[in-house]
Amino acid sequence: MIETICTDKAPAAIGPYSQAKKAGGWIFCSGQIPLDPETGNVVGAEIAAQTERALDNLAHVLSMAGATPADVLKTTCFLADIADFSAFNEVYARYFPTGPARSCVAARGLPKGVLVEVEAVAYIGG
Repeated sequence: MIETICTDKAPAAIGPYSQAKKAGGWIFCSGQIPLDPETGNVVGAEIAAQTERALDNLAHVLSMAGATPADVLKTTCFLADIADFSAFNEVYARYFPTGPARSCVAARGLPKGVLVEVEAVAYIGG
């Protein structure tokens, strides 16, 4: 059975996709950007603040699916500027101290002109 995950504690999808899908203990989270879920506005002008908001949003989606960041096995991270890599890593390490597998790439453009987007795959058993 495939379950659609949706929480109002993270921004609503701004296109034809869901915040996450859950199947047999696997959770596939769509990319989260630094939007305030109540206002839809971008939070922060610097990479650290935007990373924190994006990862807070991701944590809320995971929570709705019954998971935590500790259950994340793989993330894919998109940065508008690879020069922000070190500052991004400082915040990221607080959310994922066990270091899931990860790809991190510079993206030519991200939704709403944000500096960061993070998606994740988690497993909570099934």
